[in-house]
Amino acid sequence: MSDRETTVRRAPRAVVVSAWAVPIMVAGQFAMLAIVPVAIVLIGTLRDTRLRLGAIALTVAYAIPLALWAIGPERAQSLSKDMHPVFAAIIVAVGVAFAVSFHVPRRKPAHR
Repeated sequence: MSDRETTVRRAPRAVVVSAWAVPIMVAGQFAMLAIVPVAIVLIGTLRDTRLRLGAIALTVAYAIPLALWAIGPERAQSLSKDMHPVFAAIIVAVGVAFAVSFHVPRRKPAHR
């Protein structure tokens, strides 16, 4: 077995930092600026199939209130003020779950 076979592929540092930044920014009332780390997470995980589902979930959770804010007839000056607290809680929960998934060791499949 070579070193290449035993090496675990890790996510880029920018993706991990961005994954943690999203829930922090949304909880800290900087939801509009969170579009940058959401984009970094999505783009950074496009080639990694095991992370893709979590990145898509985070992107969708963020995109729904963003779209509602953008198309709303009476929108607030900021996304944070216009976003329903339930949407903020969902984004924070999905963001934290996705970020924690980087730190949980994956089990290797059993060989038969």
